[in-house]
Amino acid sequence: MSADQQDDDVASGWTKQGFDRLLSVHRPIVLAHLRSIRKHDPAASPEEVIRILEKRYIRAVTAGGAATGAAAVVPGVGTIAALGISGAETVGFLEASALFAQSVAEVHGVPATDPDRSSTLVMALMMGPAGASIVQQFAGEVTGSGQPRSAYWGELVTKRLPSTVLKGLTDRVRKSFVRRFAARQGASVVFRAVPFGVGAVIGGAGNRIAGKRVVTATKDAFGPAPTTFPGEIRLPDPPRAVAG
Repeated sequence: MSADQQDDDVASGWTKQGFDRLLSVHRPIVLAHLRSIRKHDPAASPEEVIRILEKRYIRAVTAGGAATGAAAVVPGVGTIAALGISGAETVGFLEASALFAQSVAEVHGVPATDPDRSSTLVMALMMGPAGASIVQQFAGEVTGSGQPRSAYWGELVTKRLPSTVLKGLTDRVRKSFVRRFAARQGASVVFRAVPFGVGAVIGGAGNRIAGKRVVTATKDAFGPAPTTFPGEIRLPDPPRAVAG
């Protein structure tokens, strides 16, 4: 069996287990998340809201990685059990990455309303420059002209690429993502099961590094924050005082 066939089998297995569903969040949840941030800090600009999203995301994935690594220290939690907990934490990392990526896309006014677009966006972001290269190369093939390296590719995935060609991009991104992510997570899961507290350090630090890569990739994908919020996440105007 060739390497490509093995990758297809792995990708198919992950998809059957609901893998793609982990990488997309229902839009009402994303909008509610953003509105809660805006209500807490109504004066925050789009750039400041994105900074808040970044801090929350890094904090969440770092805490998740550390907590999973620390499980190996708890009496009665063996290596096999620790590996199982790490699998659950991996799900949490994927879900947190999906919420973060889709929230940033919303602030930029290019929401990923389709589950396939959402999962493709998150996978590409988690691969960093390699994901960006796949998207830009695919877009160049479809349009017949290469995308300029300065183009913000996040909008290509969420909006500009026609739905009729999106499946080809999703398949290409997924194959590369599964190959990279499965290999990385395989080593990471073992490290998190290291006893004596070492796993907690590796788990938290590893997720922090991975999370920062996603944040950097998101900036490259969407560019500078807009100056105004899109309609869906604007706060209602305060009621006008009634003259007595």
